[in-house]
Amino acid sequence: MEKKTNKYHLALKLKQYANGETLPARELEFDFDNHDEIFSIIERIEAKNPFNDPSQAVQFALGLKLFAEVKLKNRNHPLFEELNTVFGDFMKKLKSL
Repeated sequence: MEKKTNKYHLALKLKQYANGETLPARELEFDFDNHDEIFSIIERIEAKNPFNDPSQAVQFALGLKLFAEVKLKNRNHPLFEELNTVFGDFMKKLKSL
């Protein structure tokens, strides 16, 4: 039986390059699923504001949830060997903020 997951659609658009140019335009859109309700996690991390910058809190929360879900789905992949031993501690520390 397949686990129930939340379904998301993410759209990313490059507004301006570091040199000030706006072309060529770059966009990326994709669908993904996640076992967590990401908006509530973003709101909780944003409220804690660990970096004294709400925008960074949102970037961190979204990036972490995207990364953590891939890591979870591929927990036995050799790439994650070292992270598997410390990631749980990291998440506990984050939740205790």
